[in-house]
Amino acid sequence: MNRYPMFGPQLLISFVAVCETCSFTRAADRVSLSQSTVSQQVRRLEELLGRTLFARTSHEVRLTEEGIKLLSYARRIIALNEEAHDALTGPWRDGVLRLGMPEDFTVPTVDLLAAFKREHPHLRLDVTSGLSLDLHQAYLAEELDLVLVKQHRVHLPRASRPEPLLWLDSREHPAIEQSPVPLAVFPMNGLYREELCQTLDSLGIRWRISYSSAGLAALAAASAAGLGLSLLPASCCLPSHRVLGIAERLPPVEDFELALFYRDNAAAATLDLAERLIAFCGLTR
Repeated sequence: MNRYPMFGPQLLISFVAVCETCSFTRAADRVSLSQSTVSQQVRRLEELLGRTLFARTSHEVRLTEEGIKLLSYARRIIALNEEAHDALTGPWRDGVLRLGMPEDFTVPTVDLLAAFKREHPHLRLDVTSGLSLDLHQAYLAEELDLVLVKQHRVHLPRASRPEPLLWLDSREHPAIEQSPVPLAVFPMNGLYREELCQTLDSLGIRWRISYSSAGLAALAAASAAGLGLSLLPASCCLPSHRVLGIAERLPPVEDFELALFYRDNAAAATLDLAERLIAFCGLTR
């Protein structure tokens, strides 16, 4: 049993109407009830709380401190009730599509997603951005319906394309010339980090973590500015970068890909969005 009294939505709607109109008469007109009914509903709220919500005089209706506190909660409860109704029967009656993608794809795909939404106006699109490993784990836990991730070629995706990586250093302030070599990397379990560190270990090159960020753009800017050597997609290369390679004993890294995952029983809207992402990203099956 719930040890707290339950506030009926209609009681809260009448209470908010009185708050916003400063009048029981005008509130009754707003909610299409009689003035006596609105008064009874407010009195019922006061009985449930054991508090006086309005200071009434013959000339005005004014909220008490307790009434002011309740007003914020009442509005939130009413809004949540409306949201639940809409989620089941209203604007989002076609359900929710949960999409996951790396942060660097969220802005470039905005126009694609906007066009998709115009054709599916009753579908709510929830987009999650983050590290690829986290996104793939969320997909496996069925917390996401469709994910675009960067990965080693280990999990078999629906569609993919190679993701060329480059060893990026600062042209003006090279990290590779320092000892130990400073690194600009993703946080623990972030993509490319283990590959970078293991390669340097195998070459006997001493290193230290100098800069860490979950943002791809931030890592690209950091390595270009001299904060550390980084291993990043070729698309991140800036004019102020120096690309390293065989001359520095650093091997090419070619076993990463951009991959798209969705389930066999995916809804039609999910399949539609998947096809758009495949075309946009240049993926192949």
